[in-house]
Amino acid sequence: MKSSDLFNLSTRMFKARTSRTLLTVLGMSIGIAAILFLVSFGYGLQKTLLERITTSDSLLSLDISETKSGAVKLDKEMIRGIEAMPGVEEVSPAFQIATQGHIDDLSADLVTIGSKPSYLKLGGFKPTSGILFSDNDQAGVVISSSIAQVFGKSVEEIMGKEITFSFFIPVVSSSNTNQDVNAEQAQADLKRIDSDKKFKIVGVIDGQDNIVYLNSIALSDLNIDRYGQAKVKCKSTAEMTIVRDKILESGLLASSLSDTVDQANQIFRVVQIVLMLFGVIALFVSAIGMFNTMTITLMERTEEIGIMKSIGASDTEISLMFFMESAIMGFLGGISGVTIGWLGGIFFNTIINLVAARFGGEKVSLFYSPLWFVLSIIGFSTVVGFFTGLVPARRASKIDPLDALRYK
Repeated sequence: MKSSDLFNLSTRMFKARTSRTLLTVLGMSIGIAAILFLVSFGYGLQKTLLERITTSDSLLSLDISETKSGAVKLDKEMIRGIEAMPGVEEVSPAFQIATQGHIDDLSADLVTIGSKPSYLKLGGFKPTSGILFSDNDQAGVVISSSIAQVFGKSVEEIMGKEITFSFFIPVVSSSNTNQDVNAEQAQADLKRIDSDKKFKIVGVIDGQDNIVYLNSIALSDLNIDRYGQAKVKCKSTAEMTIVRDKILESGLLASSLSDTVDQANQIFRVVQIVLMLFGVIALFVSAIGMFNTMTITLMERTEEIGIMKSIGASDTEISLMFFMESAIMGFLGGISGVTIGWLGGIFFNTIINLVAARFGGEKVSLFYSPLWFVLSIIGFSTVVGFFTGLVPARRASKIDPLDALRYK
């Protein structure tokens, strides 16, 4: 029997029993759609989160800080030592000081972080509005989004505003060298410096803390030579481990965003597997329905099978006819399921974005379907369909032609 004849016989039920066949395909597509919808939701959450917290530079960066004891100081000398380590491409230190910011007639207590412009880039910070300051921009200021609320303004209103600062610098004296110094004494040992420099807000980043980022060159007159933290960019991921070990040996703390990303990826893998299991349950129920359809088809075509065998059709060709029919239904179920799941994701994502826009939030893409995943579930549905025809195909190939011809 020719392959084209087998194909025509396998698809004849789509014309003879159209409603039943379409319902069977629809049942399979619901299971596939559930898998695509749920797993794509997991991939979308993972992609959205990682895009917001990482950049290519931040994945090659280490966060350096002092230990609680402060036995080893993160000062300029230590920074120069880290810069000289093999495998280190760039070091961007930062210091933190208490600040009072002044915009128009309003003032607010803020935290200022003085750093190189590369500090923000290595930290994976992305401006939601405006830009990040550059090496040549000593008057530029990047603020967290919460500062706009503190001053009673929107992000659009505060962009481009001039801001001045009063800095509170710790004063080193014999009274505060003891580590057990109390908070009142520590507050008393702060020196206020009112700066007459005018800064301009050039960028806004997401954040709930009242933090201002300034170019450390603009704060050179404060004479701060001890840093609270630093970001170290390594030349490669292989050298990052070596650099981190050397920094830990020097008595400082070192961590990397890539560790956090790896942990997040592991969590999302578990989430994706759990979501996929829910979809597989729906697919299993659909497979039972397809198996029932193929069994009924066998009963209806018993006499036809007898005629085919009596004119020379082999057992293998009879089996292939049923296998092909079930595989075609599985494939069509996969195609339609992917379409339903994709449209469902678009609809759900649109609703979420409409709600977010109504409450002042940002648009997000909560669904992401890698091409390999889409192709995999289409292939999986085809395989599931193929195996649902296994038992009916075996039974059909074993039918005796004489019994089949007498069957009613």
